[in-house]
Amino acid sequence: MRIVRLALEEKQVKYDLVEVDVFAETGVPKEHLTRHPFGRIPASEHNGFHLYETGAIVRYIDDAFPGCKLQPTDPKARAQVNQIVGILDAYAYQTLIWDIYVERVVATRDGRLANEQKIAAALPRATVCLSELNRLMDDQEFLIGGGVTFADLYAAPIFACFMQTPEAASLMEGFEKLIYWWQRFAIRDSMFRTQP
Repeated sequence: MRIVRLALEEKQVKYDLVEVDVFAETGVPKEHLTRHPFGRIPASEHNGFHLYETGAIVRYIDDAFPGCKLQPTDPKARAQVNQIVGILDAYAYQTLIWDIYVERVVATRDGRLANEQKIAAALPRATVCLSELNRLMDDQEFLIGGGVTFADLYAAPIFACFMQTPEAASLMEGFEKLIYWWQRFAIRDSMFRTQP
């Protein structure tokens, strides 16, 4: 959901946020199931046009509204952005969020012990994810190119959580480009305006 909000903020699109607890003890609210039949988030509506699924929504936002373009026009840069989004979706999100952040930070907050075996098993894959992100980055201000792209928008919410873990310090060692990117992106106005 934060990815969509970041896209809206970066393009300076005004929006109304309707928060839905899809993890409520009573289940997904019935009215939300009419917006997203799988009971997930996000879902959007713009002038009667309804969408769900992050990828579809952010591409629509980028195409339907003026402002900065979040997808490069150069085919190679666009492919690199899509590759990074794919890595984040397929590998990094599960590893950095569910296997490390949820077990280390959320478990503690909820008063339960972290699953140390799950965390330990996730560390090698986390290293591969971070290494590849660092390698694939170019030497500009953002992950790919000189402007915000979907790559940054997908990575930022993951890093906002992952960097709260004690494991992040050692796992990020040697990935200077990635560290420098995060230090700059973490203080963007869009990140402050979309804090959970």
